[in-house]
Amino acid sequence: MLYWFFVKGFGPIARRRLGPSAKGVNNIPRKGGGIIAANHLAVIDDALIPLTCPRMVHFMGKAEYFEGKGIKGKFKKWWFTSVGVFPVDRSGGSKSLGALEHAREILEEGHLFGIHIEGTRSPDGRLYKGHTGVARLAFETGCPIIPTAIIGSRELQKPGTVIPSKGTTQVIYGRPIPVTRNPNATHDDLRELTDRVTREIQAMSGQEYVDEYAQKVKERLAAQQQ
Repeated sequence: MLYWFFVKGFGPIARRRLGPSAKGVNNIPRKGGGIIAANHLAVIDDALIPLTCPRMVHFMGKAEYFEGKGIKGKFKKWWFTSVGVFPVDRSGGSKSLGALEHAREILEEGHLFGIHIEGTRSPDGRLYKGHTGVARLAFETGCPIIPTAIIGSRELQKPGTVIPSKGTTQVIYGRPIPVTRNPNATHDDLRELTDRVTREIQAMSGQEYVDEYAQKVKERLAAQQQ
């Protein structure tokens, strides 16, 4: 696992360009499992959390990152695996259950797991309806959820941009939401906890909230452009 090699080795370069500051770091549990549940504005969000979190954070990555061909494909798979990212099929349903099972194992082993509660990057900078996977993991493991707000990343990396501009960003770690283990949590339980986490993120990020899934909005916009 080369996670800390990349964070420590390339961190100074990333910090000079992205200018990340952190608030509420003391809210991150010093040990034991925990879920970092964040909003999602840009690709660089997955660098900002490792740069500001004192503990290693495991993430999901879309399956396409691990399926490339040739040398480039093998390199991408090696890279993401080395920094603690594992694949998830984002088409939903049963295809994503394997990734959630792996995330549960990570939490039960006492590690931190990071997840973007909207499921995909915001199409316009607003905060969209959260998926219940984060709540399901919390109820299955009894691990706390740390609501996390990322601010400024979209301004540095506009949609479609590969190399971010130079500027400043901020990551705010909110107070942990304690969760009592309950494998039999109902859909209403999952929805209530998910919405609570989303409200906490919104309060810290200042984003406008949209009561709709971001992926649905993206699909609608794509259809309109055809």
